[in-house]
Amino acid sequence: MNLMNDISHRPWPLPSKNWILRQTWNDLLFVHYPIPVELLRPHIPGSLQIDTFDGTAWLGVVVFVMEGIYFRGLAAVSLTPKFTEINVRTYVHCNGKPGVYFMSLDVGNLASLLIAKKWYRLPYQPAQISIQKEGESFYCQSLRKGKMKIPIAFEGKYVPLSEVYLPEKGTVDHWLTERYCFFSTNKRGSVFCGEIHHRPWPLQKVKAEIVRNTLFTPFQVDVEEEKTITHFSMGVEAFFWNIKRIK
Repeated sequence: MNLMNDISHRPWPLPSKNWILRQTWNDLLFVHYPIPVELLRPHIPGSLQIDTFDGTAWLGVVVFVMEGIYFRGLAAVSLTPKFTEINVRTYVHCNGKPGVYFMSLDVGNLASLLIAKKWYRLPYQPAQISIQKEGESFYCQSLRKGKMKIPIAFEGKYVPLSEVYLPEKGTVDHWLTERYCFFSTNKRGSVFCGEIHHRPWPLQKVKAEIVRNTLFTPFQVDVEEEKTITHFSMGVEAFFWNIKRIK
């Protein structure tokens, strides 16, 4: 089935204009931490409302391999070689529309950092990131570049455990992963929305040991690590539309 015809899982129709960018995301680790809304609120623009599940907000760390980035009409030529990205995100809504708000995106690919940071107005940060795979196990290490009192780092080991499943609507698994747009802002406070389309996330349970995580240090927030929710996904192909100012 053509991916653009497979839209029954989407919460709203596809944009009327053509997509402009295609990306392939592989071997994703989702690590989600519950956090009280009042601790998160100072770090989210006032024009966005924090989304919650059963009254709780969530901070997510998503580790994945970017296999390729392709402009529409240039299907055979990736803008960048394969690289790893780690983002810190939470969930918001604007004008009643739910989406992702990125608090940081660590990436080792300079071209992606420079292009995406300016184009999509996202807080990309340069970092040294590596993922090694041995058998079914993955090992990730990341260290953000630059001088800082506390190094901004992430280190974890993880191995998928279960058969692939699609999360059911209404479950926390579905709420944490099935998002089809993101929001960003500029220094003047304008809000932009970027539409995304992909198949439903094929998830697996995963055994994850987070050895080190100081990605939240810049925000000075504490999370409940004992209530962490983790998932693994083999990945999806995602399509992006140009961002649009909505406020």
